[in-house]
Amino acid sequence: MNIKNIITVASLSLLLSGCGLYKKYEQKVEIPADAIGVSGPASAEAPTSWREFFTDPLLQKLIEQVLENNTDLNSARIAVEQSEASLKAAKLAYLPSLSLAPQGTIASFDYSKASKAYSLPLQMSWDVETFGSITNMKRASNAVLLQAQCFEEVVRSNLVSSVAQQYSMLQVLDRQLEILTQTDSLWSASLETQKTLWENGKAYSTAVNQLESSWLSVKTQIVDTRRNIRSTENAICRLLAVSPRHIERSKWGSYTLPQKFSNGISAKMLEYRPDIRMANHIIEEAYYNTQIARAAFFPSITLSGTIGWTNSGGGAVLNPGSLLLNVMGQLTQPIFSRGKLKANLKIAKLTEEDMKRQYVQTVIDAGNQVNEALADCQSVAEKHQYYRRQVEVLHSAYTGTHELMDNGKANYLEVLTAQESLLSSQLGEAMNTYNGAQAIIALYIALGGGAK
Repeated sequence: MNIKNIITVASLSLLLSGCGLYKKYEQKVEIPADAIGVSGPASAEAPTSWREFFTDPLLQKLIEQVLENNTDLNSARIAVEQSEASLKAAKLAYLPSLSLAPQGTIASFDYSKASKAYSLPLQMSWDVETFGSITNMKRASNAVLLQAQCFEEVVRSNLVSSVAQQYSMLQVLDRQLEILTQTDSLWSASLETQKTLWENGKAYSTAVNQLESSWLSVKTQIVDTRRNIRSTENAICRLLAVSPRHIERSKWGSYTLPQKFSNGISAKMLEYRPDIRMANHIIEEAYYNTQIARAAFFPSITLSGTIGWTNSGGGAVLNPGSLLLNVMGQLTQPIFSRGKLKANLKIAKLTEEDMKRQYVQTVIDAGNQVNEALADCQSVAEKHQYYRRQVEVLHSAYTGTHELMDNGKANYLEVLTAQESLLSSQLGEAMNTYNGAQAIIALYIALGGGAK
């Protein structure tokens, strides 16, 4: 076999072995149907808008303002634009690079007449695509861009949930302030009644002191609640990137699941979660990095050339200048790199394998979050009727005990117990409704944060 045949066989072997380097990434890890762990029929496989979760017009207005002005979200948008610029540069890597490098010299020896030499070359350098190195770099850059877009969605959904959390906190604080203000009025009346009984010799001073202490405790809670309202408003203002101001909100209401989830939730909805899609694109990037590490074992070809005008022809200065043309091709085949290429390939493979495991864990965590949020929604709904009935019963008990005290048939301890039980129950009912709002917000995040 002559040298020509050997070169031909070697070239064909390299070409066949390098064909797999152009293969595109295909997702191999799927989301299991029981990822959420919820039995029964499921619907709503399409992404859900945050407007379907949060229907309060004032809350929607706040969310829109935050999405427009928030600093963190604008930074995420800039990161997407940076990734787009990197991808554009990766796509242009197929083309040769051109540069103009004019040169000029003036030389004189022993006071002789100076000779002037110049050259106006246009230089070209072109890394020829051989075994997928440029293609895989472009595809890896595209995967990075997709990750940046997913991260922007994560920031957006987190902002929506943060605004909704703070807004619902304002509403529950308003409700608590309303309850405490009503309690302040009722307990003040009870205290005045007890003072009258004491002045008439029908009660002890300790009863007056105990009732007054409880009344003052309500006063301090009112002050704390007002302070918490101010703090929560300031937190929303920070999200809006504006100076502190009053936040307009509607009165306390209730949060319910969107109607489309009434028949259950499909595990397919997890595919819309930006963190799961980001994890998949991280695997994709790792896959192409592995392909790049494989391509490093194959030869690379670089073409370079120069064309232009010069008046320096091999040492002699000629005027006028003449055309200069130079073309060179270079093939580089790695032979021994002190184990660096093998190490890079092994590291890339291990990284890809680790990213696959991370993807599976992300899916598991996502399913657990949905399951937890749904369980919280169900728990709040079940407790709501019990809290409502408890408030009704304790309100009747307080009214009856107060009437007995007015007639001298109940002591201050019974009144005090009835008052504190009623207040605790009312605040508990308010917090249960607030927990329901938090469960809806948690489900919104667990299902991917809604569509844009």
